[in-house]
Amino acid sequence: MKTSNRFSLSCIALALATGIVLAAPEARADAITDWNLKAGELIAESKLGTPPAVRAMAIVQTAAHEAVQALEQRGPAQPAALDAAIAAAHRAALLKLLPAQQAAIDAAFQAALTGVPEGAAKAAALAAGEQAAATVLARRADDVIAPETYRPHTTAGAYVPTAAPAATQWALRKPWLMASTAQFRPAPPPALTSETWVRDFNEVKTLGAKVSARRSAEQTEIARFWEFSLPSIYHGVARSVALQPGRDVARNARLFATVAQAMDDAMISVFEAKYHYNFWRPVTAIRNGDIDANEATERDPSWAPLIDSPLHAEYPSAHSILAGAVGAVVRADVGKGAMPVLATSSPTAKGATRRWGSVEEFMREVASARVYEGIHFRHSTEVGLRMGQQIGDLAVEKLMQSSQ
Repeated sequence: MKTSNRFSLSCIALALATGIVLAAPEARADAITDWNLKAGELIAESKLGTPPAVRAMAIVQTAAHEAVQALEQRGPAQPAALDAAIAAAHRAALLKLLPAQQAAIDAAFQAALTGVPEGAAKAAALAAGEQAAATVLARRADDVIAPETYRPHTTAGAYVPTAAPAATQWALRKPWLMASTAQFRPAPPPALTSETWVRDFNEVKTLGAKVSARRSAEQTEIARFWEFSLPSIYHGVARSVALQPGRDVARNARLFATVAQAMDDAMISVFEAKYHYNFWRPVTAIRNGDIDANEATERDPSWAPLIDSPLHAEYPSAHSILAGAVGAVVRADVGKGAMPVLATSSPTAKGATRRWGSVEEFMREVASARVYEGIHFRHSTEVGLRMGQQIGDLAVEKLMQSSQ
């Protein structure tokens, strides 16, 4: 999971330079899906890192959901009124979160109101949307991002790399759904004497190397695709469901709010676990294969991963926990119906679109990508998927089922 500004800037520059839309090609469905796409673009353009971007999307999608609920509680809402309320909720939330993007936000807001007739109904809908955003923002007012205070491990006078780890303070945030940030903390990573450790060490050493004779062309494509980590790549998967025929605005608002809150709690949970265990990345382990007291792990002094290692601890995998959370929510939303083809696109794969026939196939690909990239061990991705699905199930219980 990339969280550094360097990664975010490179991804955003690629997206803007090539005109890539961060989702699979799609037709207009409703105001919720339109604004979901626009919010993802605005957040990317703001150059937020991944954890802050996930947080922003959770606030925005929750505000939109509550705006729709507020209108529907008054009786059957006209489509134009829903459009106005959704636009107002997005504008109010985004202006608070991304003040530097005001011109773009206001332009999107005005475009969304085209065709909405003037009158009391429009005014009431706009007020409902603004109130929903204000309520959500007030509720999250004590969700404070603490100052970064990481202390480098060193001895007096000794040089250590000066790049600070990312998101060391993220687990101090207030969760949306979890009872505590450590609610889903997993068991420790595998012991360095275990068979699992040997399996994982040698798999990533072989498949995840910058120059690998064993990684296939498709595996490399998958790795490059999932190098991107901003929320839009996951919300594209949710839009695969939201764009299916027969859905209404309320259901889609609930879907995106549930996905977004699950993703944000997943970020809180995974960083709590990462800095609790402080497990080493493959590049560190492989270059130090002679100090793990395991004769089956051989040191390679010049080994390098396919992509740059993120600036935070390895265990568990953050991409995997996000995939698990999104997968659990999508599975619950579809229920017993036929699962549509899931799809999304990625700037780090030159805008390519990938598709999956099931939630499980999607989740497995995300997990495997982190091994192919050379930045995660297999066990870490498996644990991340399980954590994510637990958080997704919790989100479904608290948001999706309670509001149906």
